[in-house]
Amino acid sequence: MLPWSIFPRQAPGGDSEPEPEAYPSEQLSDEALVEDLLAALAAARSFQEFRRSQRKESFGLQRWLQLVLPLIQEIREIAPSLSDDAYRRLALLGRAFHAARRLLRCCHDGSKIFLSLESEAVLGRFRAVYEKMNLALDGMPYSEIGISDEVKEQVELINAQLKRCKKRSDTQDMELSMDFMMILQNKDGNADRAILERLAKKLELQSLADLRAETMAIKKLINERNGQQPESTKHIIELLNKFKEIAGIDEKNILGDVSIPKYLEKCPSLMIPNEFLCPISLEIMTDPVIIASGRTYERRSIKKWLDAGQRTCPKTQQPLAHLSLAPNFAVKNLILQWCEKNKVEIQKGESEPVAEQEDRKEDIPKLVKDLSSVHLDVQRKAAEKIRALSKENPENRALVIENGGLPALISLVSYPDKKIQENTVTALLNLSIDEASKVLIAKGGALPLIIEVLKNGSIEGQENSAATLFSLSMIDENKAAIGVLGGIAPLVDLLRDGTIRGKKDAATALFNLILNHPNKFRAIEAGIMAALLKILGDKKLDMIDEALSIFLLLASHPGCRSEVGTTSFVEILVQITKEGTPKNKECALSVLLELGLHNNSLMAHALGLGLQEHLSDIAKSGTSRAQRKANSLIQLSRKGP
Repeated sequence: MLPWSIFPRQAPGGDSEPEPEAYPSEQLSDEALVEDLLAALAAARSFQEFRRSQRKESFGLQRWLQLVLPLIQEIREIAPSLSDDAYRRLALLGRAFHAARRLLRCCHDGSKIFLSLESEAVLGRFRAVYEKMNLALDGMPYSEIGISDEVKEQVELINAQLKRCKKRSDTQDMELSMDFMMILQNKDGNADRAILERLAKKLELQSLADLRAETMAIKKLINERNGQQPESTKHIIELLNKFKEIAGIDEKNILGDVSIPKYLEKCPSLMIPNEFLCPISLEIMTDPVIIASGRTYERRSIKKWLDAGQRTCPKTQQPLAHLSLAPNFAVKNLILQWCEKNKVEIQKGESEPVAEQEDRKEDIPKLVKDLSSVHLDVQRKAAEKIRALSKENPENRALVIENGGLPALISLVSYPDKKIQENTVTALLNLSIDEASKVLIAKGGALPLIIEVLKNGSIEGQENSAATLFSLSMIDENKAAIGVLGGIAPLVDLLRDGTIRGKKDAATALFNLILNHPNKFRAIEAGIMAALLKILGDKKLDMIDEALSIFLLLASHPGCRSEVGTTSFVEILVQITKEGTPKNKECALSVLLELGLHNNSLMAHALGLGLQEHLSDIAKSGTSRAQRKANSLIQLSRKGP
């Protein structure tokens, strides 16, 4: 029996979580309670779309709510006099419905970054709703209320299935989790932009409209948190700013409304005409230009937008027929007149060296031609310049491809000159930023040549080859091809013997590649276990989290689990839970949980090493994810063998 004394009839809104809208504080009549249940159900079922990361769970929850609806409708039709037991169970069911409504609203219009970064915590909220529904329905006095046998049987079947739902284990998108970790921890890696672009695509945060909506959702989240969870909030803001940066958007201050530019601080009440504000930066324009859609933007802002690879108008999303920027002298003169009349001084931005950039673009066809020169010095200079130009912007990369630069670069990767190898491999890395180029580079026969540089090139050549393989492995068929062509073993060698930067590039590439199952076995055969253990033993590298994330991927596959699950490795994991950073402990507990769920003896060994004491501490003071893992391990330890 449930301890109904903690749910007094006069205050059915009490719960372990604050639920300000759950129920009014005054006594509800039986009829009002039932009507409130129906209203909460209708509100929870009204949402039509959800964020991609929680879409499946959200529609699943709505289906459960739909199945419970006939019970509440029949109670309203019968209008029985509810006993205290029936009333309290329905009150608890009401809490579940209101919790479902709030959760589904969050998954409907909440921050996409928050929902993905805290996906496990959000999944826990779904399970909490199922648990509340299960508690309320388990033992419902159907006969006393007068519920028909048909509805009773349906609800009892639902309740049996709800018990399985609340016991379901965590399901984590490992690739997404690793991407977040690499972005938040790796400040200067070659692959950062590629990871950011993949994340932005997955989270649907590429357009100006999506980023504006995300900004408002994060503002709301910050207000709701009221200063709580500062570290998580900092990470969310940092990620938003990075997404804005690659999209070419300047607006970064999300803690208030739109920040007032310094030149207007003395006259904040001044109303600036909307047509004088750049739609991207929301600041008064100093160099307005017209794009193909006919809209006007600040030159610097729209150039960042276009340089980030965007080919649509930020405001209308209309595809752009061309990328030319025409000065809008009419608007500029109006702005100058308005500023003079209102005594506003505007700061002129740095003039863009447009002519110089156009000259450099005109050089690209000649540079591509020079790649095939018979003179070594000419080839070296051409490869070096194309490497630099291809890093700058998408337009340059497109020009290199259009002028036949890709086959020429690929043919030079195997050239017996270390400097040419470095520059050509790095140029391919830059070109691979664009999604279509990833396929073209692989189809052009570059993969075995890049792998050869990874094996025998200079230090910089090896490092950039690893980064290039990582970028190319964003395409699933490339993951498989790199494994078949022998790319895993030299990456493991670099992970074991490379420089710090080389080890980091190798770890990033290997994590992505072993998402392909056959590559897991190739990595183990190449000695990745010893290389990862060596990294765990060298704290100066600061790569414990990366190593443990790879271990977790390997441990999640039944065929590799026996290689990972050794008593000596468990001893290392327990030591990390004792002495590591909060993030180290979180990663170590994730691996321990994966191993413990499938091997009772390893779990017993960990407990014999004093794991229980560390679990209790982490469950109270660890990161939010570490606390969940610790609690899962505590529950697992209580089950025994």
